[in-house]
Amino acid sequence: MDLVVRGGRVLDPAVGLDGVADVGIAGGRIAAVGPGLQGRETLDATGLLVTPGLVDLHTHVYVGGTSLGVDPDAYARRSACATLVDTGSAGPGNLAGFRDHVIARAAPRVLVLLHVSFAGIHAFSPTVMVGEGEDQRLLAAREAVAVARANPGLIAGIKVRVGRHASGSAGIAPLDVALDVADEAGLPLMAHIDFPPPTYEAVVARLRPGDILTHCFRPFPNAPMMADGRVREAVLEARRRGVLFDVGHGMGSFAFATGRTMLAQGFLPDTISSDVHAMCLDGPAFDLLVTMTKFLALGLSLEEVVERATARPAAALRRPDLGGLRVGAAGDLSLLALEDRPIALTDAVGETVTHPRRLAARGVVVAGRIL
Repeated sequence: MDLVVRGGRVLDPAVGLDGVADVGIAGGRIAAVGPGLQGRETLDATGLLVTPGLVDLHTHVYVGGTSLGVDPDAYARRSACATLVDTGSAGPGNLAGFRDHVIARAAPRVLVLLHVSFAGIHAFSPTVMVGEGEDQRLLAAREAVAVARANPGLIAGIKVRVGRHASGSAGIAPLDVALDVADEAGLPLMAHIDFPPPTYEAVVARLRPGDILTHCFRPFPNAPMMADGRVREAVLEARRRGVLFDVGHGMGSFAFATGRTMLAQGFLPDTISSDVHAMCLDGPAFDLLVTMTKFLALGLSLEEVVERATARPAAALRRPDLGGLRVGAAGDLSLLALEDRPIALTDAVGETVTHPRRLAARGVVVAGRIL
């Protein structure tokens, strides 16, 4: 074997794996999990948590090409993420630049949810904020389908943003265009929602099985529950239909109060993601590990949190080779410490919760390469 990661607590909740073991990688793929493995190179993980490579389902890593991009290499090391899914930074008009100048050189695996808007999220900064969905001349349906078909290993889905900030006077119209594009390309859709209009109910009612509603635990307005705490019926119906609900913390899209209310009714997110970008990298989202720690603070188990950052986002991407430690799967591992060190966790509306333990990065392996 090329690499053996030795002696860590190996945790893969999707297959019920939890115990001290070695993980062997050969040819960039998982070769074995068990005791006493031998390899040309070894990495000591004693005392650490070894999980399938973390998959951050919502990031923005078109660094230098958009105002919101962060460096994928630095972020992968900071968050112990093996796979970063860029959600809409680029559209069909600038995907080639993202692919050739950032993704091709990136140390982590980068997958793309292609924006239906021609230039993606092109004006998102502290001083210039223009919703890319408001000018419907930018909605490039034919171009998006053509680019998605030309990049099948890279583009894993379609992205659209709707809401008062993202689509303005165009309302829900960009979502309808994006659904048409996703259907034609045979891909899942991720829909962003911010302030109304449109309403949370109107957006989830349009989504198909396998589509993803990100920012699912938003604060008011456009929260998933009503003032009396009941989950909106349209949200429950969407889950029954097979719509997936993703956290997408970001700058303004996660509230502890929403999380407590939803979890109390048994409504857990399908996936946990950071929505990291230049305006939330230094808070309140920080990175995927901080976002995962927030859900530990809300009462989810370590196993529930890890599964929602490994196997479940991989399934949402239709990538069974990712997010697991099955023999033959991608040789991706995240090495984490669960530290007994208090951390103050602040949500998007300023509520701070202190938790006695935190997840911290100790290493990441991508296709057998130690980053």
